[in-house]
Amino acid sequence: MELHFTKMHGLGNDFVVLDFTKQPLALSSAQAALIADRHFGVGCDQILIVETSDTDGVDFKYRILNADGSEVGQCGNGARCFVRYVHDKGLSAKNPISVETLSGQMTLTIDPVTRLVTVNMGAPRFAPKTIPLAVGNKADRYSLDIDGQTVEFSALSMGNPHAVLVIDDVQTAPVQQLGSILESHPIFPERANIGFMQINDRQNISLRVFERGAGETIACGSGACAAVVAGIQMGLLDQHVLAQLTGGDLQITWAGEGQPVMMTGPAETTFEGRLTL
Repeated sequence: MELHFTKMHGLGNDFVVLDFTKQPLALSSAQAALIADRHFGVGCDQILIVETSDTDGVDFKYRILNADGSEVGQCGNGARCFVRYVHDKGLSAKNPISVETLSGQMTLTIDPVTRLVTVNMGAPRFAPKTIPLAVGNKADRYSLDIDGQTVEFSALSMGNPHAVLVIDDVQTAPVQQLGSILESHPIFPERANIGFMQINDRQNISLRVFERGAGETIACGSGACAAVVAGIQMGLLDQHVLAQLTGGDLQITWAGEGQPVMMTGPAETTFEGRLTL
């Protein structure tokens, strides 16, 4: 099987994008992992699959496969790349565009001048069952004993599960060690993305994220949304926040519980090619 692909990135969080709108195909987990492999495949953090939607009023459907072949329901940086791909390939000229994922529907808008993409990420969810989080009752903060030390975190869903830790220095945070432990901890039945957030001031944060199924990436859009939401809920941040990630900056806005999180940032095409599976 030969596939045409487009390599894209959002702040360095990179994707292989496949168009399955004209010829519906299925990738196995093993095939997806091979495509994502940086030594034997194209190499990416995640694979984005563009499909048609059968839902009235929805323009497209897209699926997200992690580098290990597992499927997830949400990816903020991927959503921005998705809408740039759809426009650049002439699949649609609509603006905004509505898409559906495993986690629900999103609205994506491209600024015609700056080409920056704003994504309506939907309202965050905090009930443990909706994250999911294996605890009895909802709380503002949760704690775990990790190797004899108490680790406190906020937990929420942005269409995928997130834990957010507030730390003093993002540069020295134990992202690899603690991130890998928390990502697969039994308290997260579907694993989780682990964010390490440094509060710079009420309108600026620095952030690193250990993503489930991918490890640390240099940018995580849904992770930036989750971190800002957690910071606002703790009274540490204002409604409009600049999230500074290793790969670049995202603008995040949230008006409070029940309201959608708005994320604005770039999306770029790197190269195109063909691969044989």
